[in-house]
Amino acid sequence: MNSDKIEGVMDKVVGKTQEVAGNVTGDERLQAEGNARYVTGAIQEKYGDALGCVSDLVKKKPLTTVAIFAGVSLLAGLLLRRR
Repeated sequence: MNSDKIEGVMDKVVGKTQEVAGNVTGDERLQAEGNARYVTGAIQEKYGDALGCVSDLVKKKPLTTVAIFAGVSLLAGLLLRRR
């Protein structure tokens, strides 16, 4: 588990706690901050998952990774050349 995923999970927990505290106290600002922090944590957690998947792919299939990168680079070059 990488640090981005861990930080994302922690932000989700803290955000949900803030949101619940805002609901209990009726503080709309605290609710909004908690909701925003929860969403940010969820995005960061997914980013950490994606990094882990890419890292695993590079370790397991380095030649496939190079081929994919070369194909994407070629496509980007062709698209940018047309402008």
